[in-house]
Amino acid sequence: MSARLLPLGFLMLLPVMVLATDPPAAENVRIYRCVGANGAVALQDAPCRGDHRQQVLDMVRPKDPPPTATATPAPAPPKPAIKREVRVVTVQAPQPMYECVSAEGERYTSDNNEGNPRWVPVFLPYYRPRLRPPGPPVGNGAAPPPVPWRPGVAVPAGSVLVRDTCTALPQQEVCARLRDRRWELIRRYNSALQSERQELAREQRGIDARLNQDCGGS
Repeated sequence: MSARLLPLGFLMLLPVMVLATDPPAAENVRIYRCVGANGAVALQDAPCRGDHRQQVLDMVRPKDPPPTATATPAPAPPKPAIKREVRVVTVQAPQPMYECVSAEGERYTSDNNEGNPRWVPVFLPYYRPRLRPPGPPVGNGAAPPPVPWRPGVAVPAGSVLVRDTCTALPQQEVCARLRDRRWELIRRYNSALQSERQELAREQRGIDARLNQDCGGS
């Protein structure tokens, strides 16, 4: 095997002086420094020729640097939750109006379906008992004459509370009646007494509020 010269840069590794007979460590590489008769110096990986002075050096085998640990990127901060504005809109149903009819046939309006109450007398029939027929006549054996039923009569049995019948009006009719009532209050206000005007004004304010809420204004 021919000697192979090594570059001078290889000498930058740390040398370790050893004897030529000692085997190199597993992690080292052995270099032979040969000096000729004329003083020429040669570095090779094989022993020197017999006419050269030989110096053996064990050099630490170069190693790749350990891999650099890759820094794990910090997790991105969580995105703030988007606050959504929640609006609750409550729609109030229009206030109903009912038309009621009294027992006399009079019609009037009410805000509920409970008509005006009234007491109505209750009568129960009463039947008089049948007269017991007289005994059979003595002597000729003729049958007794028939005894008719006495007619029944009605007697008072107290009274019961009843209410007028009421029917819900359509919303369009409700608004029309509210407007009619409002104009009626305005006409009455001009000729009313001072004590009556306060009550009329109070009722008109209530009708105005109801028209604005349920009928889109007056």
